[in-house]
Amino acid sequence: MSIPKHTMKPFSLLISLLLLIFLTPFDFVYAQTKKSQQADEDFNNLRFSVAIPKYKKAYARSKRNKLERNRITYQMGECYRFTNQPKRAAAFYKRLTRTGYDRIEPLVLLRLADMQRANGNYEEALSNYETFLERVAGDPLGLVGMQSCKLAIEWEKNPSNFKIETIKKINSRENDFSPSYSDPTGRVIIFTTSRDGVVGKKPDEWTGLNFTDLFTTKQDAKGNWSQPVTIDDTEALNTEDNEGQAAFNENFSRMYFTRCSRDNLTENGCQIWVTSKQGRSWSEPIMVDLGGDSTSVFGHPAISPNETTLIFSSSRKGGAGGRDLWIATRNSASENFTAPRNLGELINTPGDELFPTLRGDSVLYFASDGHPGMGGLDIFKSVKQENGTWGEPVNMKPPINTNADDFGITWHPEGNNEGFFSSNRQGGRGGDDIYYFISPPIIYNIRGKVLDKNTLEPIEEALISLVSSDGTTVQVKSNSVGYYEFIDGQVKPGITFELITERPKYFIEKAMETTLGVDASKDFEINFELEPIPAEPILLPEILYDLAKWDLKPQFQDSLQGLIRTLDANETLVIELASHTDARGSLESNDILSQRRAESVVNYLIQRGIDPERLIAKGYGERAPRKLKTDITRDGFNFTAGTILTESYIDSLPTLPMREAAHQLNRRTEFSILRNDFIPKPKIRIEHDSVDIKIITEPEKNIIPFTKTPTGAIEATCIVNGIKLNFIYDRKTLRPTISLGSAMRLLKDGAITRADFQGNPDNIFKDGSIANRSLFTVKSFMIGNEKLEKIEFQVDHKLTSQLMLGEITLLMVGEYEIDEENMQIIFK
Repeated sequence: MSIPKHTMKPFSLLISLLLLIFLTPFDFVYAQTKKSQQADEDFNNLRFSVAIPKYKKAYARSKRNKLERNRITYQMGECYRFTNQPKRAAAFYKRLTRTGYDRIEPLVLLRLADMQRANGNYEEALSNYETFLERVAGDPLGLVGMQSCKLAIEWEKNPSNFKIETIKKINSRENDFSPSYSDPTGRVIIFTTSRDGVVGKKPDEWTGLNFTDLFTTKQDAKGNWSQPVTIDDTEALNTEDNEGQAAFNENFSRMYFTRCSRDNLTENGCQIWVTSKQGRSWSEPIMVDLGGDSTSVFGHPAISPNETTLIFSSSRKGGAGGRDLWIATRNSASENFTAPRNLGELINTPGDELFPTLRGDSVLYFASDGHPGMGGLDIFKSVKQENGTWGEPVNMKPPINTNADDFGITWHPEGNNEGFFSSNRQGGRGGDDIYYFISPPIIYNIRGKVLDKNTLEPIEEALISLVSSDGTTVQVKSNSVGYYEFIDGQVKPGITFELITERPKYFIEKAMETTLGVDASKDFEINFELEPIPAEPILLPEILYDLAKWDLKPQFQDSLQGLIRTLDANETLVIELASHTDARGSLESNDILSQRRAESVVNYLIQRGIDPERLIAKGYGERAPRKLKTDITRDGFNFTAGTILTESYIDSLPTLPMREAAHQLNRRTEFSILRNDFIPKPKIRIEHDSVDIKIITEPEKNIIPFTKTPTGAIEATCIVNGIKLNFIYDRKTLRPTISLGSAMRLLKDGAITRADFQGNPDNIFKDGSIANRSLFTVKSFMIGNEKLEKIEFQVDHKLTSQLMLGEITLLMVGEYEIDEENMQIIFK
């Protein structure tokens, strides 16, 4: 049997007829002439290889009938498309664009773009998809095609880690495809073939090739494969019909396969059959009852190890279009299957989904031309979720997938990361060929140097900690030239990790990276420049106060962000915040004013999460005039390095503006490191399932306090999957928007996982980051004492705050009002 793929072999003959009728431009249907009637009859009966020469003759005899010539040209393109000859098909569709028929029937452009993509001409295909979508806006096949071209161009530059090779001993000059392991050692495979020696002697009028049978081959101790032979000589399994696509139970004692009748139009022409092993032979097969009407066809079985789950491809009613994947279940292998149900729109598309394979019972592989891909059929992977549904399909990318048809993957039964698949890509021996694949171990290494930031000299004995999101920590030290490395499996796949570099008398430095979405071996180079902890006070960016005032203005809070980052990174530091005034006013008043100003800075740092035990406020008044370390220009006046801004010096300056500039330089805030032995308190993560969070005890109100940012925006707190985050309120924001840093933190802490994101993980987790505008679902979202579930968040790389919420989100909690006077959000 020619197991159906994009060529629409006998597996879905009846549905193919319906699709051809409905997808063929109406003008073409009604422009038939007697001269082409016989070719049309063959075409409608799916005898494409027979119809081609007849269309050629009909075309030559219809020189004066432009409409008929266009119709025949289109039909020729379809014949070549269905017989898997994309280059020839593209030539006929291209001819129609020269006659201008694509302006009458835009479908021609879609067909042309599909064939160009199948030929690997992605730039040309992209242009035609775009033109098609200008004429048929929003067409799903056009949108998928356009996206596929863009992805294919990118994937060719960044292929996956798989290595592949063709198996010459197995392949013939005909079609060989859909291999399946048929014993537990992985040394015997059964596959589908149309080679010489099959039972059916007449050619398949669809393709002009032989019908297909199941053949087998064995691997010897040296790794060589034997000459393939038929799996039985009795014609109990291999008949004059088409047989193929075998699948086995856990102990390889029962085999499920597809059989399609030679008569393209018989009812139930393709069905799934099952046979049992009897010694070295197989029992008489029995058809698997899956229900359905007389026009339903079934094929491509994938069976779970215990035979309780069957996934197959079918054109039965209720699908998404074309051929869909369906699932039928039962409680034991001796029972009948329940009525099949469609796997849903996440798996199925308006295109074709074929050749499913189950790895265990939780990983599904299948081929599709409806999901974004390289061209033709691509192989996709879907993982079963906790709720029993199947996750977002992931394209296997090159070199598994190409612009040709790639399908029928099978994995080694011993769990090795290797197996076989089939493809009609260039470079094979026949039409469809069987390829071996293996994924070499993916190895991640981290290497770098630790240098002194001031001198760029190497730092020896620096401690570098690799803290992974799975909870493990590995530590190494830099050598005499500052070099360090993490190798030999210390860096794990699928994790986010933080590197923490420390050395006595230096500030700690941190870096974050991830192996999420990194599908090939990679060496990460991460260098550190550690800044020495100075013995002298460190001047903070300018913080100005109103005369005789000490409240910290919002516009100067940004001056403290660098200090906050330093304290967050160096959790053992205890610092003194020192404030200084100018010499005007009394000593006592300046002492009080400077103390209050220092305390205002400390209070702000406490609000931002710094432990108060690490902060000491000290007001020095006018008692410590500033000594300039470098030349400074203030308000147009120059002050040289080494100058001490004493009161007598300032009084000696010639002009009032110059004296005022000197007084401004004396008004400053500094911090000094007092000690480096603080023991940080353990971080407490709130788990909602066990903790009832109460913010206010009023039974009818939920009140959230807020502060104002330097720009006047409202800022408050919420809890996302147990992690506390600050959010900015912006009424017009449509959905919760989260910064990249906060999203990475949630991922690192395990508050969210890759499974929570919508879309293809390969597109989302690239280059150790999360793609901009990615969407993920939050299971638990709390504002005050109200808990929301399954809320969709969007990642925004440009967002500077942790989180932004709008009116729509707050209304999900309840009606609310903003009390500016008391700085509260009040939910009624």
